[in-house]
Amino acid sequence: MTEKLIFLPVLMHMALVFWLYIALTRAKARAQAAGQLDEARRALHDDAWPEPVQQINNCIRNQFELPVLFYALVMVLWSLGAAGLLAQGLAWLFVFSRLVHAWVHTGSNYVPARRRAFTIGVLALMAMMLLALAGVFGA
Repeated sequence: MTEKLIFLPVLMHMALVFWLYIALTRAKARAQAAGQLDEARRALHDDAWPEPVQQINNCIRNQFELPVLFYALVMVLWSLGAAGLLAQGLAWLFVFSRLVHAWVHTGSNYVPARRRAFTIGVLALMAMMLLALAGVFGA
């Protein structure tokens, strides 16, 4: 029963992505209303939008890079019966790192802070991978 809780951080990350899409829609509407959109370039060029829109858009793209490994690892851990408290804690750590990364990315966009959040997420995923390997080899 408690191993199913590994899916809560996945759902939280999905909520973050949906929130970012809502923020992007609002930012685009504001930019368009303010006349900050280059209509001729809009279909193929991200630079047709002002920087605040580009920031959110880039942040959304980031949510489909490293998190792909997260989703796969959660499924592997769960299918191996290795989604216990340690795996769940690491999953929450990863999602927390993504929340911080998104907050920085859509706010100050201070790259050293984004890098720190990214690194924490990578380390959490590496630990989850080690747990998955241990589950595969029955350790």
